[in-house]
Amino acid sequence: MRTSLAFVAAPLAGFAAAEVFMQPSASARGDLAIFFGVTAVVVALAAWWFARWTRRVSRLGRAVLALAVASVFGVGAAVTAASGLMFIEAHDLHLLWIVLGFALLLGVAFAAAVAQPLTGDLERIAETARKVGHGELEARTGVSRPDEVGVVAGALDEMSTQLAAVEAERLREHQARQAFLTAIGHDLRTPLSALRAAVEALEDGIVDDADRYLRSMREDVKALSVLVDDLFLLAKIEAGHFQLEPVPVDLSDLADEALESLRPVAARRHVELVLDTPGHVQALGGAETLSRVIRNLVENAIRHSPPEGKVLVRVGWNGSALVQVIDEGPGFRPDFVARAFDSFSRDDDARVRSRGGAGRAPQRRLVDGDRRNR
Repeated sequence: MRTSLAFVAAPLAGFAAAEVFMQPSASARGDLAIFFGVTAVVVALAAWWFARWTRRVSRLGRAVLALAVASVFGVGAAVTAASGLMFIEAHDLHLLWIVLGFALLLGVAFAAAVAQPLTGDLERIAETARKVGHGELEARTGVSRPDEVGVVAGALDEMSTQLAAVEAERLREHQARQAFLTAIGHDLRTPLSALRAAVEALEDGIVDDADRYLRSMREDVKALSVLVDDLFLLAKIEAGHFQLEPVPVDLSDLADEALESLRPVAARRHVELVLDTPGHVQALGGAETLSRVIRNLVENAIRHSPPEGKVLVRVGWNGSALVQVIDEGPGFRPDFVARAFDSFSRDDDARVRSRGGAGRAPQRRLVDGDRRNR
């Protein structure tokens, strides 16, 4: 739209300048109007054709050079056409063409000098795009300029950086998922092996205390149920099918229920469970889900507490409802703290596998707020 207006404004401006500075006669005005109008139409058609032609040129430098040559020849053609109106003698016209030829050579040299860095930057952008397309996500253009070419280069570099970050996250998730599946396989194998041994002992009649074996089998089945529930819950979360229906809940009651259910576990490890709460602490969330999170955190704290240790569950307010689970264990390694709540993360895979568990993915996604599980 702006280009079209320029082709209309140019002959009007030329005619106005001639009127002011030359004060032509009536016949000369008609000739000038025809000259300016025809020239504007010819140049507009040439620009339209040239724009279409440059889209088919394989190198931008050639297009810039062709533009420089066409500009000089266009000026020469316009001057030649106007020579009759300006009463230019043949000798002067020849001199003018010699000057235009000199200007043409300078214009070609100037266009080549201007086009070279531009085409070089565009080639670097194209090469970077090819490398990124082949998986070399560390490739960068190295182009820094304030014009549109610089904007394209910056956008490509930013895209490469984001793709590299996404790929690194995908690889980390894949490795963590592999470790998680290996750990789950180990966790499932342990109670299954114990169940198989107990069933075979009962079938062979070599059991002195059948009730004790049944109690052990019941615990193994319970452990399997917990693992299966964790896997189903995690599958729902990963698939985006988990829906939480928030309702008013009392976190103090949930924490108290969790401690009561885990006191037998804590007693076997000689770990003291303590609840510190000012009273009722209301929050909005899923009662069953929050209860599960608290139980998992407390059970994890019991596992890692030293004998005769203490696990403190503190419920209160700190700008919002807050639940803290604090134990006297060794805590996370410093290099693990930043990813403690990442999906499938474990502080010590070799140590934790023997203790079961499905990682920390569900807790991170089912509860929001300040937590401390050491």
